[in-house]
Amino acid sequence: MTFANAALLFTMIWFLVFFVALAIPFRTQAEAGRIVPGTPASAPAGINLARRARFTTAIAAVLFACAWGVIELDLSHGSGLGDLPMSRTTAVGSNG
Repeated sequence: MTFANAALLFTMIWFLVFFVALAIPFRTQAEAGRIVPGTPASAPAGINLARRARFTTAIAAVLFACAWGVIELDLSHGSGLGDLPMSRTTAVGSNG
C-alpha cells in the first residue's frame, strides 16, 4: 500500500466515523435550561467539535490499523477468486 493509498483510506474511514460521531446524542438547550431566542428547544446546547474530532481520530486510527493489517498482511480469505470452485456450464441458448 502506497502512502497515497494509506492517506486516502484513513481519510475515508475518518469521515465515516466522524459522521457517525455527529449522530451520537448530545444535550439539548431544553435539557440545559438555556434556550437561545430564535432557536428550537431541541437545538444542541453546546456541541464540542474538537472533542468529537479527537474521538473520531482515535477510532479511525484503530480501524485503519485493522484495515492495513488485512491488506498488507494478506489476512483476507485466500488469494482471491482463484480458489473458488467454478462450474463449467454453458450459457442458455449457446451451442457449446
